[in-house]
Amino acid sequence: MKKIFIHGSGHKADSWNETIRYMEHSADILCPDLSSILNGKDATYFHLYSSFTEYCGKIDGQIHLCGISLGGILALNYALDFPDQVKSLVLIGTPHKVPKVMFGIQTIIFRFLPKSIFENMAFNKRDTFILGNSMKNLDFRNSVQNIKCPSLVICGQKDSANIKSAHYLAENIENAREKVIENTGHVVNEENPEILAKILDEFYVRA
Repeated sequence: MKKIFIHGSGHKADSWNETIRYMEHSADILCPDLSSILNGKDATYFHLYSSFTEYCGKIDGQIHLCGISLGGILALNYALDFPDQVKSLVLIGTPHKVPKVMFGIQTIIFRFLPKSIFENMAFNKRDTFILGNSMKNLDFRNSVQNIKCPSLVICGQKDSANIKSAHYLAENIENAREKVIENTGHVVNEENPEILAKILDEFYVRA
């Protein structure tokens, strides 16, 4: 059974490399590159999610989904739309509702950043703006209760932007457990890959 690890908007698929290296069972892990699966379409959330559903639909049988940040949003959305296809769900630093104020501030900051900064991110400068603007109204507050698969909600202790959301998701997803990783910020898979790998290994043994 395949495990799909989905990266966030600020990083690329290889951001999972260290975490996977520490995991005991990694042969069945896939890490799609979100920019590549768009196949040249504009980077709206609608296009990205449609491309992600197509990607998952090509995999035989149920899948384990593990996403961080934007990747977590895609995983959460897919688990809600295709519950029979999802064996388990891991959400890392994932907002259950896109914070408009924070996105607004982020957009202002991004406007002044040179294009070269975006070379190490999932999308270029133009696509980052398109994606952000298309996600402003995402809100899963009234639907997360419908998720029934075994779920794990992970957040870094220092990820102040998402810690409240982690508590909300853990409390409102029926079969969810919560794990807060100490002395770690938002990018858990790069900041603390060894601890994350151990947590994921333990979860997948039970899932």
